[in-house]
Amino acid sequence: MGHDHSHDHTHGANKKVLLISFLIITSYMLVEAVGGFLTNSLALLADAGHMLSDSISLAIALLAFKLGEKVASKSKTFGYKRFEVLAAVINGVTLIAISLYIFYEAIMRFPNPPEVATTGMLIVSSIGLAVNVLVAWIMLRSADVEENLNMKGAYLHVISDMLGSIGAIAAALFMMFFGWGWADPLASVIVAILVLRSGYYVTKSGLHVLMEGTPQNVEINEVIQTIRNVKGVQSVHDLHVWSITSGLNALSCHAVVDERMTIAASEQLLRNFEHDLLHQNIHHVTIQLESSAHQHDDSILCQVKVQPADGHQHH
Repeated sequence: MGHDHSHDHTHGANKKVLLISFLIITSYMLVEAVGGFLTNSLALLADAGHMLSDSISLAIALLAFKLGEKVASKSKTFGYKRFEVLAAVINGVTLIAISLYIFYEAIMRFPNPPEVATTGMLIVSSIGLAVNVLVAWIMLRSADVEENLNMKGAYLHVISDMLGSIGAIAAALFMMFFGWGWADPLASVIVAILVLRSGYYVTKSGLHVLMEGTPQNVEINEVIQTIRNVKGVQSVHDLHVWSITSGLNALSCHAVVDERMTIAASEQLLRNFEHDLLHQNIHHVTIQLESSAHQHDDSILCQVKVQPADGHQHH
């Protein structure tokens, strides 16, 4: 398996951006929480809660990158790369829990909105918006928020945070100019919907990886066609494609070739596989070459039944 230096570079950039973002967000989250308590604004507290989950998610993401660097061992042959995906799932579930709590609080406040110090709320939420815009800009400019699930999760947090700050600003203005006390719980409900949405998507993507689902950036039919098109291949079966972590996809399959093929020719064939599959976003390839006399099922996807622990399987 070839080593991808560009992967190392983006990994380092992602880590640096995460650390900077973590420090900025955590500092401001404390300001917003205090501001929310002092002004009695649920919208600010909702945004601070969201920022708390932000800073936790950034801390988990940082830890995930750190653990992901640990080398493979006999007990963990892929190293700790999966931790990154686990972090994304924990992150998503936290977001869902926070959003449900904000919904509950807002419903309690709607019938009888408490007095809110609107000027303080406006100042705090405006600074919050500026902080989120800054962090989102840093992430977009320097990190991989498209492919890396961990970074994408952190970036989605920041974007919905930004929208939360806009909601709090709007609520403060409505209360100042129109005296609409319900604008504060309404803004917090809008924040909660945004939080719930990003939590759902991050959790769904993470669970897909944990369930060994086909990676989103891999077109399975094109992969099968690519393998079949390699000169010397007669047929393909027992195919598996999955993600080890974001940006690291693996494939294993059996390929039927001419039984008279030499070892040197088969090695060249495997090099060709690796080269062609890299263009299909497959980074780790394991292919078992067989003659047409093989004893396996010929279907493309694996049909092997799971045996009891003490059972014996005979082909």
